[in-house]
Amino acid sequence: MGDKSPKSVQKKSSQKQSKVDASNKQKQDIISAQQATKAKAAALKKK
Repeated sequence: MGDKSPKSVQKKSSQKQSKVDASNKQKQDIISAQQATKAKAAALKKK
């Protein structure tokens, strides 16, 4: 049976949260990289 003490529950939820944060940051990095590439392409087309 899992430990249900408040401390362990808190620890588990914060670990889960940091995992979510890490994957969200990765997604954001990819998105901003794509946006930067699009912006560069648009700027080059304008020239």
